[in-house]
Amino acid sequence: MVNAEKYERRLRQFVEEVTVYPVSCEKLAAGRSDREWLDGVLAGGARIVQLRDKESKDAVLLEKARYFREKTREAGALFLVNDRLDIALLSGADGIHVGQNDLLPVEIGKLAPDLLVGLSCNSEADAEALARLVAKDPNLVSYFNIGPIYPTGTKEGLLSFLGPQAIAAFSSKCPLPFTVMGGIKHGHINELVACGAKRIAVVTAISQADDIKSETAKWVRAISACVNGKQDEK
Repeated sequence: MVNAEKYERRLRQFVEEVTVYPVSCEKLAAGRSDREWLDGVLAGGARIVQLRDKESKDAVLLEKARYFREKTREAGALFLVNDRLDIALLSGADGIHVGQNDLLPVEIGKLAPDLLVGLSCNSEADAEALARLVAKDPNLVSYFNIGPIYPTGTKEGLLSFLGPQAIAAFSSKCPLPFTVMGGIKHGHINELVACGAKRIAVVTAISQADDIKSETAKWVRAISACVNGKQDEK
């Protein structure tokens, strides 16, 4: 049975509270574990985290996800798992983020209608297809990600990057809330918010910082200030 109240509460928190969206990557965290990274981003005020781990064996990944769930619950933050619906469900996560070649949102909805579902969109055609999907069922996907915006080494094999102009182009195709990601540094925040972004997903900009807590807090303050400033202008 769908718990509509739980889903709406999660979605409302995503829309109203998320500014910086830290995504884990242990091998890019300057020798720190995912647990240390998590403690830092939560202490810095992140209202959402995504566990992205494509290397750990299942038992280790589940144990890690359960730690993420415990700590995010204590902090009142949302917790999403990258790709793995089984791990998301077993750990009690708030949602899952998938790519274009991963499990389809319609299939996720059959097993986990209460979960937030994020979908990566790498082209305007992806955004248009998503708009058609949510026109049929608005709850299949909760938000989408636009990226990669700038050149990034986080994912191998990427040869083209969208640029900040993609934000207006993609968001005009699909009415869902969205995040932006890909090669984003702190100095890009003003430009991205000016183009319409409110939620910025990052990996290395935070994971490789000397002080993860302080760096996260800096991103939270900067995004909030830019978004609020833009709203004040309207």
